[in-house]
Amino acid sequence: MSTALITGAARGLGAAIARQLSPTHDLILGGRGSDALDGIAAELGASTFTAELTDHDAVVAAAEGIDRLDVLVHNAGIGSSLRPVGETPADEWRRLLEVNLIAVAELTRVLLPALRAAGGHVVFINSGAGKRANPGWAAYAASKFGLRALADALRLEEPDLRVTSVFPGRIDTDMQRELIAIEGKDYDPTRFLAPTTVAAAVAQAVRTPADAHPTEIVLRPTGRR
Repeated sequence: MSTALITGAARGLGAAIARQLSPTHDLILGGRGSDALDGIAAELGASTFTAELTDHDAVVAAAEGIDRLDVLVHNAGIGSSLRPVGETPADEWRRLLEVNLIAVAELTRVLLPALRAAGGHVVFINSGAGKRANPGWAAYAASKFGLRALADALRLEEPDLRVTSVFPGRIDTDMQRELIAIEGKDYDPTRFLAPTTVAAAVAQAVRTPADAHPTEIVLRPTGRR
């Protein structure tokens, strides 16, 4: 059976992707050590990849023994506070770029030999912010524009791999609740994409026959459930 590693798999979209891929893949679930991560690993019969992704030495250590990897789903990421460019401190830029871009690039680099061995597939969970920046979210959008560039470059540099960027609109997750609270709005989950919907699109990309390369998937909520 093929092997898939999913980061940020303890809850939300990552957990939904894990459940979608579990019938066809041996799973390695990434995340900080937690009861939630252990619970979904037990549910799906998966192993865990417990490392703080910004701790690059820990990532290298956790990746030891992964010699072949068919699918790598970069789902882990963080949001930002609502601040205009003129009020966003350097530390906020560094925090977002470190987690949403640099950590992703480093994990990809570490696992490239295993991906090459399998002729694997790398999926980057991006955002609508990776296509368009909105007022107040410049630092977050910059991290996602950078993630898009990383995926585009990897696709050209590694022609034996498939590389897919997924650009979902807002998803009904705990992170989304935090963002809506920052914006001072009421939370209505029907306005957002269901995690299972985005996960199904990821699974479809992974299962696309080998004669096709799904390079980009863009999903926008319709407001209908």
